[in-house]
Amino acid sequence: MHRSFSFRHLTSTSIAFSFWLLVSCLLLLNSCSFNPNYQRKGSDFLQGEWKQDSVERQKLLVSYELHNFRFTCDSFYVSIASNSKVNYGADTCMNSGHWMEYAKGTYEQQSDTLHLKGFFCNPDFSLKKEGGCFRFGAYVEDFKISSKSDSALALLSFSSTIPVKLRLVKRVPCVEKPL
Repeated sequence: MHRSFSFRHLTSTSIAFSFWLLVSCLLLLNSCSFNPNYQRKGSDFLQGEWKQDSVERQKLLVSYELHNFRFTCDSFYVSIASNSKVNYGADTCMNSGHWMEYAKGTYEQQSDTLHLKGFFCNPDFSLKKEGGCFRFGAYVEDFKISSKSDSALALLSFSSTIPVKLRLVKRVPCVEKPL
């Protein structure tokens, strides 16, 4: 006995499921894209090396950090000089209350917010492995750009109340490189 296909046998449930499956597949295909072959350009005003010389009232603070940023195209590199009057761990790591941490990754500016996403690194900016002193793994930081000029940049971290006031040390042009 040979049966031919007829649309009369389809139920409203099977039609709804088929429609849902088709829409899901189309959405999935549209949401997937290849990563770009080159770095993105990034924000023009950020390109360069920026240094934080001091923090307001730093002698009165128990702990604080000083940041040195380098922005090139859509990438960032940051050196964080931490200072603390409190010993949080082994003195071999704390170095009498002064230590350095490093991170690198990519950034994105949306309106007045600077989003940094990357990883903690060794001093040569190679990926830092688990263990050793201080933080490792993901580095995620968001800053509000509170003011900017040709040679000064003020950032407010969403995770700290201490403003980061940077001065431009050197302009570095963006030369987009293949990834």
